[in-house]
Amino acid sequence: MNWWQALIIGFIQGISEFMPISCTALMLLAQRILNISIENNSKLAFETFLHIASVLAVIVYFRHDLHKILHDFIIYIRTKEDQAQTNYRFVLLLIMSTLVTLLAAKTLESIMGGHFTNSVTIGFSLIITGFSLVLIEHGLNDGTRRLKMLNWKDGIIIGIGQALSLIPGISRTGSTLFTALCLGICKNTALRYSFLLSIPVFLGMTLLKIPDLHYSQISFPSLATAFISSFIFALIGIKWFISMLQNTKLTYFAFFCIGLGVITWKFI
Repeated sequence: MNWWQALIIGFIQGISEFMPISCTALMLLAQRILNISIENNSKLAFETFLHIASVLAVIVYFRHDLHKILHDFIIYIRTKEDQAQTNYRFVLLLIMSTLVTLLAAKTLESIMGGHFTNSVTIGFSLIITGFSLVLIEHGLNDGTRRLKMLNWKDGIIIGIGQALSLIPGISRTGSTLFTALCLGICKNTALRYSFLLSIPVFLGMTLLKIPDLHYSQISFPSLATAFISSFIFALIGIKWFISMLQNTKLTYFAFFCIGLGVITWKFI
């Protein structure tokens, strides 16, 4: 992999990671179209490296939120102050969703193996993602349940919804939003939950993959280029998607996913 290929892969990873268009599917398709070959013993390490860049982008973007949440979590443990209870419960819900996601992901991974990375499956999954976005935009009303109204059942169900994104073509953000809105959760709370949940989930997935990681054969300049590119474009992608969601423009993403799904299914 040369530096410009690393730049493109980092761009695709970063800009699509937090948008409802399936980062995994786009990465697989980009590698096939651009004929980018990554050896199996380097692929996992490279993907993990890029996920760390995405996690850093979320942490930087939501740094003030994270500071407030963690501060309230500690305050509530020490003083049981009522004002801190909502964020205390939020942390517990994130932990529960993370554990469920990791368990469900490991189960799906053992069942799927590498069978879900073919073009037909990716194309079909992208089409499903597209139609789910249409439902989010036009079929599901914005819920009324906010953070303080959520319970452990919500945490479990959202965790399962997030785990479905292990299937290439199923968007992590899309599946989480769809699941949350089906539970009657308001869009702003669902979006915040989705972004902040990505931090412990990505870190947990990284820890689970450590025993399987091998030394990467990709050169350091290429790794650095992909990492920086992914980090920068993830920040841009987060800001852009939040703005688009507030202006109710998910239909654009739906058309993109459905169109790309059909092309992938029929021609790639």
